[in-house]
Amino acid sequence: MQALSDREALLERRQYTHEQVTLWDKLSLAQKFAASSMTQFGYDLSFIRNSNNGNIAILQCNDKAATINSEGDVDTSPDIIIRP
Repeated sequence: MQALSDREALLERRQYTHEQVTLWDKLSLAQKFAASSMTQFGYDLSFIRNSNNGNIAILQCNDKAATINSEGDVDTSPDIIIRP
């Protein structure tokens, strides 16, 4: 029970910018569920890229990146390079 209230407190402290809210609005429902679970591990939604297979959400946590395809599949070892 304590872990749940600690998590809720952490989530309440997290502030989302207007840009992040706009990004979340562009995700599919499956991507929203997957991205929400990734935020529990410290990942934040950074940007969305369009591809022939649909939108790909890119999340970052420190120096790590993860992608979520339009079906909600998470790849925590994507073959991408993110420019600083």
